[in-house]
Amino acid sequence: MEVTHGGNIFAVSREHGWDWRDVLDFSASINPLGPAPGVNEAICRGIGRIVHYPERESATLLRALSDAWKVPAPCIVPGNGASELIHFLAGYLQAPKVTLAVPVFSEFHRAFPEAAQVPAADPSAWPEDGLLVLTQPLNPTGTPLALESWLRRTRHPVVLDESFLEFTGLPSMALARPGLYVLRSLTKFYALPGLRLGALIAQDAPQMRQTRPPWQVNVLASEAALAALADTAHAASTLDCVGQERAFLMHALQELPGVEPQPGCANYVFVRLAYPAQALAAHLLQRRILVRDCEGWPGVPSPSVRIAVRTRVENDALLRAWKEFSWRG
Repeated sequence: MEVTHGGNIFAVSREHGWDWRDVLDFSASINPLGPAPGVNEAICRGIGRIVHYPERESATLLRALSDAWKVPAPCIVPGNGASELIHFLAGYLQAPKVTLAVPVFSEFHRAFPEAAQVPAADPSAWPEDGLLVLTQPLNPTGTPLALESWLRRTRHPVVLDESFLEFTGLPSMALARPGLYVLRSLTKFYALPGLRLGALIAQDAPQMRQTRPPWQVNVLASEAALAALADTAHAASTLDCVGQERAFLMHALQELPGVEPQPGCANYVFVRLAYPAQALAAHLLQRRILVRDCEGWPGVPSPSVRIAVRTRVENDALLRAWKEFSWRG
């Protein structure tokens, strides 16, 4: 079993000889409005600094993250994206027993290849010992988990992936107790996946920091993040857009035969299908549209796809192409 990433727009475009700008990528769930308006200018301002090493950890960025997330700066460990931090955690914790509450992000399967698996939707099946990996909300289904009382009750270590939390209105569980490691991503909500920037929040972050190589965050990523975090108006517009377009997609998809969109709270829609997801994905690919085929994902019912919530123009293009699909299996 291999659970792969979405967002392969450059590789797919190269393989087919397409200009990547002509491809609609619904396989990666990134802010549909793109980066905040001041991000490009901030990156340009930072270019003069690339001739120097960055700080081991940017004190300015840590203060900004501390203010945004309402956690002490010493408890934040920045990294080269959430994926890098997942693999760092695997080495740092060296847990002899690991359980993934599936579904989870694909990198957890790679970082913990021997991990057991339990259904995330059934807390009674979660183990009471070892390291447990959870996602809030679930990816790819977008289902929120009721975690607060359980987290405060259990004592064993937990990794909680909150990479999509900004889209949901759900509270963060960061620093709820010792032994809790919360992952945050700055690439989804702030539309910076190409710059690779994430963070880990934990009470023992100062000890973790001593084992980290320096310079995990480059100066351009740091400048972009600072500009993105400062633009609260863009953040508000993002939430308005995602809320409206998610509702639009849910309604429109319900009108299609053999399609059952599932309620969720993230910037993606999980869709159960009455026909093979691979056939739909191939049909859409011919029209230069990428979606996530969720066939074979642990903890995910099949056949199904996950689609990002994009702008109205993009969502209309997806729906038009989808309506042209027919299955005669």
